[in-house]
Amino acid sequence: MKKFKNLLVKEVRELVTKQLIVSLVMTMLLFYFIGNLAKTEMKRAQAVQKISVMDLDRTPVSEGLTGSLKSANFEIDWVKGDDTEAAVQEARKGDSNLLLVIPKGFGESVGRLEPAQVSTYTFLRSFSVSGIRKSEILKAVVSATNKYLSDDILRKELPAVPPETLKTPIRSRDFVIVKDRMAEGSAAAISGFVYSQSVFLPIILFMIILYSSQMVISAIAMEKQNKTLETLLTVPIPRSSIVTAKMTAAGLVGLLSAAIYMVGMRSFMGGMMGDMGSGAGMGPVIEQLGLTMNGTGYLLLGVSLFFAILVALAMATILGVLAEDFRAAQSLILPIVLLAMIPYMLSFFSDVNTLPLPIKLFVLAIPFSHPFLATPNILLGNIGAVIYGILYMMAVFAVLIIIAARIFSTDRVLTMKLRWRKKPVVL
Repeated sequence: MKKFKNLLVKEVRELVTKQLIVSLVMTMLLFYFIGNLAKTEMKRAQAVQKISVMDLDRTPVSEGLTGSLKSANFEIDWVKGDDTEAAVQEARKGDSNLLLVIPKGFGESVGRLEPAQVSTYTFLRSFSVSGIRKSEILKAVVSATNKYLSDDILRKELPAVPPETLKTPIRSRDFVIVKDRMAEGSAAAISGFVYSQSVFLPIILFMIILYSSQMVISAIAMEKQNKTLETLLTVPIPRSSIVTAKMTAAGLVGLLSAAIYMVGMRSFMGGMMGDMGSGAGMGPVIEQLGLTMNGTGYLLLGVSLFFAILVALAMATILGVLAEDFRAAQSLILPIVLLAMIPYMLSFFSDVNTLPLPIKLFVLAIPFSHPFLATPNILLGNIGAVIYGILYMMAVFAVLIIIAARIFSTDRVLTMKLRWRKKPVVL
């Protein structure tokens, strides 16, 4: 046991380098910086915005429209004159990103129940979310003004009937059913809330699988290149212990990296999405439908993530043996990348249960698919699917461990190489 402990400490020391520590710290700081920067930009977008307005109508109706702008947190910068081109040039030189031109006769058209038209000019000075959002806010203001004017006209023409009854004679109460629970709410809103809370998990898992696998493959390739693996195999330690120590060390470092990435990514996603979930008031509906993670759910999710990392490390150990040197090891990560990429992409765009049966079986045969599917299965109460996925990954891991142990038990660990046949260059 003491020899295994010493071997484990040696493997951890080789993996935890200064470059690794600097990389993790810089990644953490980068996520934190971008998250705070995005949060600041979101707050700026929600603050008072300047808008240039040229009112050529000057009627109570146009004043009502500009009043709607003020209530929508806009600061109006009035443009004098009656030349639209000059107004555009003046607004472009200022710091406002929007120009609203209300033409003459706007109020008369509304009074005659004719379509009235306004012109909006958006100065797209950047392609950021905050830059585009200002134009969308203006459209929302115009839409709200349309609602106000139409309601006012309907009240005058048909005072006995509420305007909402005339415009929406059919109303719908939306209910969402999850298993045996039911709550009133929008299915799109609930799905969006759950997605916003769990979107960072596939990203983290994908990064950790690639990072841990690359770390193991590179470490074994360096040992073969520097001939230190030959020395290690001559030490009176069971070779199965060598394999176990390498994978345990890589697993510990991988889990540490996963924790750091998860903290950084949560800060990043929190800044990018803001308070989408809490602001939407979806908490009571989510709890009523039981779409929350309890202690058992977090435990199953952690076990699923852990075995996914172990499977990736086992595959990386076998692929690392095939590497001739450190340079060749960089290309051997490709099979793991492809296997992790398929469920990673599907987790964003598709539901595995709706895929054709052959494709569904193919996706479920990939060990990395199951942790990607763990969160929605836990929230929907499909605990059996999560447990079967964990058992499947355990079986795959056991097979890979047996293969790796057999390779390390012979001298093939030193002689196995994967060489690409190179064509001679003809001059």
